Amino acid sequence: MEEEKKEVKKEEKHEEHKESKKEKCKFCKNLITKAKKIRKKTFAITTMVLGVALIALLAFMFINGSFGGVSKTKMKSLATDFFQEYYGVNSTITDEMTIRSVSGVYEAMILGKYPFYFTKDGKFIAPETGLIPTKLEQTDTNTNTNTNTQTSQVPKTDKPAIELFVMSHCPYGTQAEKGLIPVIELLRDKVDFKLRFVYYAMHPSAGEMEEQTRQYCIQKEQSEKLIPYLKCFLKAGDSNSCLTEAKIDQTQMNTCVSNADKEFKITENKNDKSKWLNGNYPLFNIDKELNTLYGVAGSPTLVINGVDAQSARDPASYLKTICGAFSEGKVPEECDEKLATSSYSPGFGYSTTTSTTAAECG
Repeated sequence: MEEEKKEVKKEEKHEEHKESKKEKCKFCKNLITKAKKIRKKTFAITTMVLGVALIALLAFMFINGSFGGVSKTKMKSLATDFFQEYYGVNSTITDEMTIRSVSGVYEAMILGKYPFYFTKDGKFIAPETGLIPTKLEQTDTNTNTNTNTQTSQVPKTDKPAIELFVMSHCPYGTQAEKGLIPVIELLRDKVDFKLRFVYYAMHPSAGEMEEQTRQYCIQKEQSEKLIPYLKCFLKAGDSNSCLTEAKIDQTQMNTCVSNADKEFKITENKNDKSKWLNGNYPLFNIDKELNTLYGVAGSPTLVINGVDAQSARDPASYLKTICGAFSEGKVPEECDEKLATSSYSPGFGYSTTTSTTAAECG
C-alpha cells in the first residue's frame, strides 16, 4: 500500500513538472514570436521613437529631480502586471524574475535569459531587442558580443571601487553596512571604499539628514575613524556616545557639517516641504550626481567599479562579490578568508538572521 502511495505521489510530481515546463515553454514561444514581429515590422521606427522619448523623459526626470523613480520591489510588481496582461505569464514565472538597475533604467530578467528594460518611474518599456551599447562601449568590449551580459557584469580592476548607498536610519541600509564592514576591514587599502547616501531621506524625524551629514564629514576629514564610528553607531544609533568612542574631533566635524549644510542646502530642503520628493521625502543632495549617474533608487544600493552589483548581505557573500571585481592576478590572499555566512538583522543591533531578504527603503 505504501509503495502504491509513493508511486502516485511520484507520478503527480512528474505531471506538475511537465506542466511547469509547458508553461515556461509557452511563455518563451510567445515571447520570441512577439519579439520577432516587433523586430521585423517596427524595430527601426520603434527604436527611434522610443529612443527620443526615453532621452526626453530622462532629461525631464533629471531636471525635475525625480530620477529615483519607483523602488525595485514596486518595479517587480509593475513588471509582473505587464507580463501577465500582455504575455499571459503566470506567477510561477514572474516569481523568479530579477530586477536590477542598469545604466539608468531597470532591467527585468525573465527565466534568467530574457531581459526587458523599464524606465525608473515604471511608466515606459524599451524595445525587447535589448540595450544598444555606445560606440565607445563596443570598442572597449569587442571581445564580448552579448551586450546583455556586458551590462550586468562588474568590470575588473586592480583596486575595486566600492560604493554603498544608504539612508542612515533605513533598517536594510544598516543591515548592509553591518555585513559589508568586516569585508572592508579585511581588505583594507586593497579596495577604495566610500559610504554614499541616497538623494532623499525617508526618516527625517529620526535625525537622518543630520546623521548622514555627520558621517559625510567624518569620512571626508577623518576617514580613518569612519569604520570605528559606524561599528559603534550601528549598535543602537547613539551618535553622541559613538563620537566619543571613535575619538572624533567634533570641532573639526561641526565646522564641516555647517559648511555642508550651506553648500547642499540640507536644512533648507528639510524645512521646505514644497521641494520634497513626491511631497513625501526631503532631498539630501550630497551625493545627488552619483545617484543620477548610477540610477540609485533605494537603500541599500551597492555599486562596484561603477556598476550596480547584486549580493546577499552576509559578510561571506560580500567578500565573494567584491573579490570577483579584482583583475586577474591581482586577487589578494584575503579573499581566501572565511567570513560569517549569516546576515545581520535589519535595523540597529548585531543579532543575526537566516532571512535572505533583498528588501530596501525606496
